[in-house]
Parts: sequence; C-alpha cells; structure tokens
Amino acid sequence: MTGGHFDLLIRGGDLADGTGAPLLPKDVGIAAGLVTILPAGATATARRVHDATRQVVAPGFIDAHTHSDQTNLNGLGEAQAHAAVLQGVTVEICGNCGDSAFPGHYRDLAAFARAHAASGRANHLVSLVGHGTLRGSVVGHANRAATAQELAQMCRLLDEALTAGAAGLSSGLIYTPGSYADTAEVTALAAVAARHRKPYVTHLRDEMSHVDAALDEAVRIARDSGAALHVSHHKTAGTYAWGGTLRTLPHLERLRAQGLDVTCDVYPYTAGSTALAAMLPPWAHDGGPQSLLARLRDPAARAGMRAAIAEGVPGWENTVGNGGWDRISVAGAGRQPWLQGRTIAQIAAERDAEAIDVVAELLLAEDGDVTIISHSMREDDVQRVLSAPFSMIGSDGVPKPGLPHPRWAGTFARVLGHYTRDLALFSLPEAVRKMTQASAARFGLTGRGVLRDGAPADLVVFDPATVADRATFADPLLSPVGIRLVVVDGTVVVEEGTVTAARPGRVLAC
Repeated sequence: MTGGHFDLLIRGGDLADGTGAPLLPKDVGIAAGLVTILPAGATATARRVHDATRQVVAPGFIDAHTHSDQTNLNGLGEAQAHAAVLQGVTVEICGNCGDSAFPGHYRDLAAFARAHAASGRANHLVSLVGHGTLRGSVVGHANRAATAQELAQMCRLLDEALTAGAAGLSSGLIYTPGSYADTAEVTALAAVAARHRKPYVTHLRDEMSHVDAALDEAVRIARDSGAALHVSHHKTAGTYAWGGTLRTLPHLERLRAQGLDVTCDVYPYTAGSTALAAMLPPWAHDGGPQSLLARLRDPAARAGMRAAIAEGVPGWENTVGNGGWDRISVAGAGRQPWLQGRTIAQIAAERDAEAIDVVAELLLAEDGDVTIISHSMREDDVQRVLSAPFSMIGSDGVPKPGLPHPRWAGTFARVLGHYTRDLALFSLPEAVRKMTQASAARFGLTGRGVLRDGAPADLVVFDPATVADRATFADPLLSPVGIRLVVVDGTVVVEEGTVTAARPGRVLAC
C-alpha cells in the first residue's frame, strides 16, 4: 500500500491523538502544512524522516492561559520568547485576567497581529479581550461605576474585537480598574461574548477566603449573560482557603450536570505570580499608576494600606492577609536585582523596617513595576484541580525580567513528567487531551488540538520516559528535556531542544 510523498514523515511513534483515546502505533505524514495519519502497512516517502521509536506523537500543546501578549515585541530575549514552544506549545492563549494588548497599546486585533507578523513568531498566538483594558480605555482608572454611555462603548469595542477574531472576554476582578466594576457591568459585556458564542474567562474576584462567593458571582454572570464560563487558574489559595477544592470542584461538577458550560484551567505549582502592587487595597490604585505612586509617598496613605491588609476591605482579595509577607518573594525588580528571590519579610527584617514601607520604597524605586512570587497554595488542592475532567492546562506564564515563575518554561513538561509518569495522577492520553483538544474546544480553535487527517500540522514529539521540566525558582528559564520535535503549520520549529530559524507562527482568529 502506497502512502504518498511528504515533506516530513514521523515514523515508528505512538499516536496520542488528543481525544484521550489509547495510544496507537501510527506513522504521521505532513505535506503542505496538513496532517495525514497513515494506515497500517502503508509505505511512504518523504524529504525528511524522523524516527519516533519509543516516542509519542501528539497535537501541539495549547497553553490555555498566558500573559505573553507582547513577549516577542518587548525585547526580553530568546529565552523568554521561546520558553513555551520549547515545551511543545504551538498555540498560546493570551489577553487573560482582564488585560489584553488591545484596544489600548494596539488599536485593534489587526494591528496586534501585524506587530507580531513583523517581529516573527515560532508558534501561534490567540487573544482574548480584557475587561480591564476595555474599562481603562473608556472609563479610565477611576474607582466609580461606568455610565450607560461608557458601558455601551465598551460593548461596541468588544463586539468589534470578537467579530475580528478575538477568542472571548476575560476579566481579572482582583485587579484595578476591572475590580471597580460591579457584576452588572461584567454581565453586560459577557452577553456580547455570548452572542458571538465565545466564552467569558475570569480570574475570580477572590481565590482565597471568599472563593465560594466569587465563584457564585462568576456563575451568575454566565447564567444571566448566556456565555460559557471558564475559570482561570482555579485554586483555593491562602491558609484560610486550603482544602477548598473539596467544595469548589464538586460544585462545578453539579453545575455541569445541570447543563452549565463551565471549565477551568490550572498550572502545576503551589505558587502563583503577579504584580507587587496587587498586594495593596483597591482604593490605593484609584486614578491609576501615578496616583498609586503618589499615595506610596504619603505616610498617612501607607498607614491606611497597612491597616487595610491587617483588617481587610470588603470585596477585596487580601493576599497578604491570607498568608503573610513571608510568602511573598520578589521576582522582578530591574533596578534592584539583588532583591530578587528574597521575601518581603526577609528584606523588612534586615532593614528593621515595616513591610509596608519596604513595599512602598520598592515600588517607588521601580516606578511601580515589580513582580512577585506568592507561595499560597497546597499540593493536594493543585492535584485535585489537575485531575478534574473539565480542567485543562494553562501556564499563567508572566514573561518578565528577573526571576519569573518557572511555570513559563516548565508547565507542560512538568505535567507530562512529574504528574503523569511519576505520580500517575492520570494517563498519558488524558494528559495530552488536557493540553490539546480541551483547550482547542474551549477557545474555538477549529481543526486544532486533534491529530487527524487534514488537520493543521501543529504537533509535538516527546519521549515519555525522559520528558521533564528543569525550570526552578532559582533558574526559571531552563528548558525541559525529552521534547524531540515541535512542528507549527508543517514547519519544524524545535529540534532536540533547539529552536530553529523558522518563524511560521501568527496571530490566529477564532
């Protein structure tokens, strides 16, 4: 039986097609950017043959949650730009947590796509539209309700972006200015997404001691708007919420059984990462970044921030109050790199200073641009979310200078190596499904996420016996081992851990 002639023939591997079906020995041919699954016994020729003996051939991984909107555009360097594709990620979903590059830094999705085309990408990018970006563009950074006219303008901008191919609406309701919005505002915007049959993707208003109420709010928004609901990086963080997944996951299961289209993503670590400024109460941000810096210079305002963290503020996720400054370490401080990797509590003790004063001086010295690592979760909660049949894998990667969270370079290899092979938390086909078909279906990536005849040739070949993450908090950009080949739209972009010169990636429309 003749199988044809191909640009690339991957021979002798086991196919994990993305559906969760058992592995099958199959040869895979690629020609003109499309996949052919060869029948047993077929012979084929090719310009290039990859021997995949004892290797797994899978759809390219789809990172369901990144903050890599401008990674190729902001001069961070090759290690940051290629951390995802070196793990086998062929599509990154950006624009999460209410923060997208448009309409703001870029006028619209088309301008965003042109910038990436000019820069060149190894893999593809898909973007959500951020509620916080919409609000910042229309209302600004004031702590007030949007007027009817402003909300109508936000809805119009969202409709235009979704029509152009953005994948859905995202919110980050712990972050200003998005946190200044009430439920009704977000529901009105989610209804626009629903009309486009695109999801409402939310970083809950609280993932800590009030996670149940925050999840209820998200469910109300989904039900009242008609939008599918996707919960970003689901967790129950902070000492008062540890074990909370024993409540939240069964609740989501019941909602699904009742017919609500709800899913979530998760990263395989017990630490998160965000901006240091997010540790401060919402009122401190009223008016925008420069207003925050002005308040940080004011001793009375600092005292108010200290009291807010100690006593709490209604409706605010108080990360430090739920854990402590000893769980917050500096990840990125460009002008003071010697502080990176150290906790706020350590720095305060060495200076014999109040933690809030250390935070204020650090933010002032860096013009507000400081990232942190927050060690806020428990391993049993992480494993429960990973195991949920409706969860998918997202790195929540925040490519920033300094010592960024290792999840940007390690997430997908860590799931395959540590959680799948070593801990047997789920089967390898199920792990691949969580990284491929599940995310493709959630974000409308038609034709991707499954290896079948005629599919776009995004795929990864890895060694299941050796694949592992190497990135650590001390060395966060170390690439994984065991990723043998990564192909994007039929072009090899990674071979044996090295990124090739090919740049076939683009911004995809959904």
